Amino acid sequence: MKRRTVLGIVAGAMAWPFAARSDEWEPGRVYRIGFLLPTPRKEPVVAALFDELRVHGLIEGQNLLVVGDGFGISFDQVPKAAAALVAASPDVINTGPEYAIRAVQKLTRTIPLVGMTEDMVGEGLVGSLARPGGNTTGVSLLSPELDGKRQEILIEAVPKLRKLAIFADANGTKPAHLKELEEAAHSRGVEPLVRRVAKRDEVMPAIKDVQGAGAQAINFLATPLFSVNAASFIAQVRESGVASMYQWPENAEDGAFAAYGPRYAEMYRLRARLDMQVPHGAKLADIPVQQPAKFELVFNLKTAKSVGIDLPKSLLLRADKVIE
Repeated sequence: MKRRTVLGIVAGAMAWPFAARSDEWEPGRVYRIGFLLPTPRKEPVVAALFDELRVHGLIEGQNLLVVGDGFGISFDQVPKAAAALVAASPDVINTGPEYAIRAVQKLTRTIPLVGMTEDMVGEGLVGSLARPGGNTTGVSLLSPELDGKRQEILIEAVPKLRKLAIFADANGTKPAHLKELEEAAHSRGVEPLVRRVAKRDEVMPAIKDVQGAGAQAINFLATPLFSVNAASFIAQVRESGVASMYQWPENAEDGAFAAYGPRYAEMYRLRARLDMQVPHGAKLADIPVQQPAKFELVFNLKTAKSVGIDLPKSLLLRADKVIE
């Protein structure tokens, strides 16, 4: 596929955490990091995280030990996995989304937690972005605001859109957030079809359901439920002749109609840089929660053609990348 970069969209962010040098690590010490993530170990974003650690001197098998097997953890596995991880007392626990962070917070107030979730403050996981307090800091993805922005772009991208499906994670998406998105759709003359799903095996039936109900597009709200191992969902939506909007630019590169947000891999690298502060004695209560600094709007023209959409030139000119 031919790709072209058109325009970069940059937003302000808080100060980025320092990056440790390889000679700053204590000789002979092995640093222990535990993970509690829905993302499988084999995923490229996890490789990006370990690459970031390696670049700055933390190398698995040398001075870095991964405690437990906390990758690819499903929602119902979280309580048991969290208990086992806390019992192992690693130097730091890297976790997310909201329900996983909350599960670990209930079990420890002393082990440092680096989390990534959609809205760290709004979800009540930290006191504030600047001074999170407690034993938790991490990455807050600005998702409530970006979900709305993605919906606006999708409505603009699909000519004469009449019915828009809004897919939400029943494990975390707040009813007030859904109400705002429904009202925003109504204000544009679009009928919203909200579907709240709790498990991966509910996603495919929901896609078929909204297709049968006449939906022309689906806005997949921000959550690992839809973005982790998303290939089958992307293919099903495309085959259904429905446009889709996703959280991560990588999703559009993998075949989704469109995506808007920060790079998934870059957010995992940011998590790694936060992980590295803990062994150096930094107090998490004083480490600001980080937010994305750059957002990309990506359209997949091959997918647009397959679902019968001719994208407006105004949107193509605003895109960071167009995949042809």
